[in-house]
Amino acid sequence: MQPITLTAEQHEFRAVVRQFAEDKIGPRAAEIDRDASYSWENFNDCRAMELPALGIPTEYGGAGADHVTQAVMVEELARVCASTSLTILISRLATIPILNWGSEDLKRRYVPRIASGESQGSYCLSEPDAGSDAASMKARAVRDGDDYVLSGTKYWITNAGVSDIYIVFAKTDPDAGSRGISAFVVERDMGLRIGKLEEKLGVRGSPTGEILLDDVRVPVANRIGPEGDGFRVAMATLDRSRPTIGAQAVGIAQGAIDHAVAYMKGRRQFGRPIAELQGLQFMLADMAIKTEAARGLVYRATALIDEGDPRGELTKVGAMAKCFASDTAMAVTTDAIQLLGGYGYVKDFPVERYFRDAKVTQIYEGTNQVQRVVIARNLLG
Repeated sequence: MQPITLTAEQHEFRAVVRQFAEDKIGPRAAEIDRDASYSWENFNDCRAMELPALGIPTEYGGAGADHVTQAVMVEELARVCASTSLTILISRLATIPILNWGSEDLKRRYVPRIASGESQGSYCLSEPDAGSDAASMKARAVRDGDDYVLSGTKYWITNAGVSDIYIVFAKTDPDAGSRGISAFVVERDMGLRIGKLEEKLGVRGSPTGEILLDDVRVPVANRIGPEGDGFRVAMATLDRSRPTIGAQAVGIAQGAIDHAVAYMKGRRQFGRPIAELQGLQFMLADMAIKTEAARGLVYRATALIDEGDPRGELTKVGAMAKCFASDTAMAVTTDAIQLLGGYGYVKDFPVERYFRDAKVTQIYEGTNQVQRVVIARNLLG
């Protein structure tokens, strides 16, 4: 089992990514939030650092980094800009089904493109009436010779319109419930269309929108795994991805703490810095305690992925990591606003952005209510 603490190499990696994020990514964060604009500058800077390749195996053009190291990267990006961390996260999510259940042909065709940054990927599971209840999806995939014809609508799709590779889940047997779902790699050029883009509360520099499938023809060779195996692929993918959402939440919380510390040292009231007020010190200490606990849980969950989940704990521990870290991020950013007082409430200071960005971590990749159901069912057998 991987040690609880990071290795010397991981600490060094953190320092490098932190410096990069502060120098290149952070200065644009307020602007892309204000304009709700995707930052190609930030993505290209991440690409120059080879961050899209970090967790991809070396045989497919990646760096082959372990999942704990990937969590460190996401955490440090989210510490300055949650939107940019999501840019890297979402393409990683798109590669998980291909790498774990796709054919060698699919791996060779698509994964190196994502590793190099030439392509970006999205994950298309949710629908307007199928969010937490993904098995109730209505999108169809009908076999027609050497192709499938896909029809339907996917909703809440991160990176919609930016990605050129989409992992799409659709029903090949509408009467078989969750066992009638299959997974496909769909290129945008195959005819997939982008619908409405959402105007969002947070992570505004990452587009979220609907994907329209109007009789899109996809080769049989682009199916991931056997027909009917899509729901299992989708859930197992989320098991491997949720801990990294936890890492994003930890990064958001840490960023809010760092801004609060700097403000408390410089802000004077009653003739002294407010950092000397014990009541505020206690608030700050509690914020740090929760964030460090969340960080440890995230690292444990990601370490389980690296170990191959030998005791079958990943579903439970991954849900715990995502749930606890995102609840922590929401609580910590709320307190950070309180510590800054009126300045925390205005856009001239970044903690209100951290607060808005934190909220979505409690919702996407499974709401925290669903995570608690997953955890409880696992405990009850």
